Amino acid sequence: MSSLLLAADTAGYTLPTTWRALTKTGYFIGLTGSIGGLVTHAATVRPALRGSTGAADDIAVLRHRSAICLAWSGVVLLVTGYFQLAARVARAGTGMPFSDALAPGHIWHFLRAPAAKGAWIAQSTVFLVQNLVLLVTAATLIGLFTRGARRRLEPIALAALPLALAVTLITAVPATVPQATDDLLDLVFTQIHIVSGTVWLGGLVLLSVLTGARRHLSPNAGLLWADMWRRFSLVAMICVAAVVLSGLWMSWEHVGGISQLWTTGYGLALLIKIVLVLGLVTAGAFNQLWLMPRMTQARRAGETASLFHLTLRHFPKVVWGEVALGLAVLVVVPFLTGSARTEAGSPQAESSTGIFAAGAALALALAASLYATAKASDALSRRPAAATDPA
Repeated sequence: MSSLLLAADTAGYTLPTTWRALTKTGYFIGLTGSIGGLVTHAATVRPALRGSTGAADDIAVLRHRSAICLAWSGVVLLVTGYFQLAARVARAGTGMPFSDALAPGHIWHFLRAPAAKGAWIAQSTVFLVQNLVLLVTAATLIGLFTRGARRRLEPIALAALPLALAVTLITAVPATVPQATDDLLDLVFTQIHIVSGTVWLGGLVLLSVLTGARRHLSPNAGLLWADMWRRFSLVAMICVAAVVLSGLWMSWEHVGGISQLWTTGYGLALLIKIVLVLGLVTAGAFNQLWLMPRMTQARRAGETASLFHLTLRHFPKVVWGEVALGLAVLVVVPFLTGSARTEAGSPQAESSTGIFAAGAALALALAASLYATAKASDALSRRPAAATDPA
């Protein structure tokens, strides 16, 4: 990837500095852990544990491990958020060395900067509010390291969830009123892309880490985990739809033709990202059409050992591969700077009734394909299985 982008540098594409690439990737990792972890806990782990009739010890182990994972996500969010703020300071105005931007004095001066002429709110105020919310979110999650807070895991996690979402959503507040519909749509689709992507990857990370507790779980824990994987598969499918649709809009905005994917620096970075996301989607389809039906078959047949193997040994191996691909996507994100249209000298994108109609048709087609995938998975789960244990 690096050699391709370096080659594109001569065509007007500027590689981000090392500190910029690291801080941006780190920031998205922080969002992934907090937003993805909290949404997955609320939509997958919590309802599965509450509805489980399994051993109380299994529930206690997973609840404790989930709390610790969320606590660590608070630490990561706090650290990466600070570096991201310093990166903003380093790039503001005439700029300054990143090492100098780390100083609290420079950060405080940046957060007190006055509003630009014509702005209804200072951009610095937006960043100030965002980072105050980030601080509260991180502190709330870090508190789960204490035994007393872990006993109140559910209300604390539910309280932290809207705060974590606000950390990224606040940055979408424009300092000036958007002049065109496209500008507003850019803000909306960018946040949809960020939230859905972090929920998807963060959920995979949380559940993968939780499977590490399998040595402390009873043989019947496969039933509980089958329910969790089933719940998360629905969340993941929704996220896939949101990522694809928002990604299509953003790609149309910045890429004026297919050839720009390999003739511009932005396009090359986007092409690499697309390949990685396709790998994620392929792995998800494998889970939905091969592993999920086998888990359902094993559950109906009462094959406890096979279900435990599928849910806590085989399934996590595939998911860890998805996590690796997802992290690779985050590494690529900082290289998506500028626009392929600008590099190629193409005209800026302009929306029209035809564009919106095409987008609506794509959305319907995507919804239909996801529905068909879900129905196919359900049909496969009802087929007699010769062997449900892949070992």
